[in-house]
Amino acid sequence: MSRVHGPGSRLGIMGGGQLGRMLALAARRLGYRVHVYAPGGRSPAGQVADVEVTAGYQDEEAVRRFASGVDVLTFEFENVPADTVRWAAEHCEVRPDAKALATAQNRIREKTFLSDGGFPLVPWAKVTSSAELSGAAARLGYPAVLKTAESGYDGKGQRKLEGPGDLAAADLPPFPGVLEAWVPFVMEISVVLARGADGSVAVFPVCENIHRHHILDVTLVPARLDPAVARRAEELASAVAARLEFTGVLAVEMFVLADGSLLVNEIAPRPHNSGHFTLDACVTDQFEQQLRAVCGLPLGSPELLRPCAMANLLGELWSRGEPDWAAVAAFGDARIHLYGKEAAVAGRKMGHLTVLGATADTALERVRAARAALG
Repeated sequence: MSRVHGPGSRLGIMGGGQLGRMLALAARRLGYRVHVYAPGGRSPAGQVADVEVTAGYQDEEAVRRFASGVDVLTFEFENVPADTVRWAAEHCEVRPDAKALATAQNRIREKTFLSDGGFPLVPWAKVTSSAELSGAAARLGYPAVLKTAESGYDGKGQRKLEGPGDLAAADLPPFPGVLEAWVPFVMEISVVLARGADGSVAVFPVCENIHRHHILDVTLVPARLDPAVARRAEELASAVAARLEFTGVLAVEMFVLADGSLLVNEIAPRPHNSGHFTLDACVTDQFEQQLRAVCGLPLGSPELLRPCAMANLLGELWSRGEPDWAAVAAFGDARIHLYGKEAAVAGRKMGHLTVLGATADTALERVRAARAALG
């Protein structure tokens, strides 16, 4: 049986970004001591931690020393080298485990795992060469999407192929990768859930996600879906977590087709951008759930208090100077969350806004108006 690490224990977080920051804030509120390990100093997570270690993930001595100083270790992103996870696991409890991370950090392994489990997927093919790409495109048809196997996110490392003439384009993602058929979906959704070490599961309401330039722009909750489709999505995500024998917070992204059928797109073994609404709109937010799950505590309630909408704040909002925070603060129903990043770069997630409303549609209208007021 896994140990319970109660308040006062030392939580280690690998990664220093905004997800680690929000996890660290949840942990400190519950009385945990927080140690952050990240390659860059003064990271968003490190700013609010008790201890920040600045070292590379392949620095074995530093990783072992860090892991020896914490009781349980978790991650704010999945692209941590396998050696790093193995070194850490020799000194402390690590959740989620190396299997979950390895599955999610490589699209070929991820899709193979999902296919072997019988989960519905977009038709796809593994491609490791130009010849394999050509053959896969002939089978799957056009348009199609070519994605690199590793390190792709927010539209990076992928390209839409409109026809055979695109097969030799100079900006194709590097091999190995996956080629996916283009599907005429009507909605993109995600299901964020927590799964405890004892197998208990708490599922947040289904999120409806609207993207802009391949980056999440706005999330509405609850998703504007037939309740039966929403239930199937929740059941599908729970089944993925069970097959993965997962401990922690997991997000499962899906496409909804016109007939209400669902296709799994990707999984993320950590809190998710689309789950940020939980900080303001749920009894227990996704970061406290991650803390509870990895520390062996009972999970909290995922109940939605009111419909809501969350809007990302990207770096381009700073292109003409500091945004007008007074103007957005004048929206008394808008909650502002900023991540402590020092440099605003176009496409970089700098923060988010959340608005609760009588319906998701009214919250969407308000959050967009609040964001527009920033300038």
